[in-house]
Amino acid sequence: MKSLVSIHDFSKSEILKIMELAAHYEANPYENILDGHVVATLFFEPSTRTRLSFESAINRLGGRVIGFSDTNATSVSKGETLHDTISVISNYCDMIIMRHNIEGAARYASEVSTKPIVNAGDGANQHPSQTLLDLYSIMKTQGTLDNINIMMVGDLKYGRTVHSLLQALAHFKAKFTFVSPEELQMPTEYKKFLYEQGIEFHETTDIMEHMPQADIIYMTRVQRERFSDTMEYERVKNSYILRNSMLDNTKENMRILHPLPRVNEINSDVDKNPKAYYFQQTENGVYTRMAKLSPYV
Repeated sequence: MKSLVSIHDFSKSEILKIMELAAHYEANPYENILDGHVVATLFFEPSTRTRLSFESAINRLGGRVIGFSDTNATSVSKGETLHDTISVISNYCDMIIMRHNIEGAARYASEVSTKPIVNAGDGANQHPSQTLLDLYSIMKTQGTLDNINIMMVGDLKYGRTVHSLLQALAHFKAKFTFVSPEELQMPTEYKKFLYEQGIEFHETTDIMEHMPQADIIYMTRVQRERFSDTMEYERVKNSYILRNSMLDNTKENMRILHPLPRVNEINSDVDKNPKAYYFQQTENGVYTRMAKLSPYV
């Protein structure tokens, strides 16, 4: 098995292989290829969908799960370092899936561990397994990953899901529109990456400006936990709220994605619109995570 710390760890061909395997596991959701293997899920930061979909994927493949979802019940609460935690737990398993609040923690863990590491989110940095399910969702709804026109809306500064997805879609020559308040704009390093790749992008504070051209609207939550200044969070938390009435002039095949959880950024009246795809998107996470755990990648 291969570590997945950044989406850059996988080539375009490897990403496409995972898309192919995800489709296979969607059609055949139970196989015992991990029989006799133990996978550790270490969640230093809260999670619902990522942790449970990984554990579902492991169980569907016949593996066993160990791990924790609350560091208060571990030696981390006693002051144990990440180095020591990873060094010990890598003796107990065949792979480690880890979420951590510190950027770069997954890369560091991969240098310490004797077993492969899968990054399930490290601070505001990367979330590559979410990217794989996002790509599979785009492929299923649009029929292709090539030349997608995607709007990314909300917290583009701290949103690790948009950072990873942007880099993956660059393989497929996507066109980007970044919609955010000035305080939460896409970081310069990612815009520089797109510029160097010759990828077209636009920035705006107006969510309606480019919506009629979008194939995908990717909404994000303004993340309270990333703000050290509560007043700054309160100022921007409701910058964009997608409502059903705003979708009238969008493409028929446009779909709305969201990594979830949502707070106020998608009104509940959108949920019954056929263009809303965020709940089906979560199911795709099981199949893409099965694909990532597969030894066939």
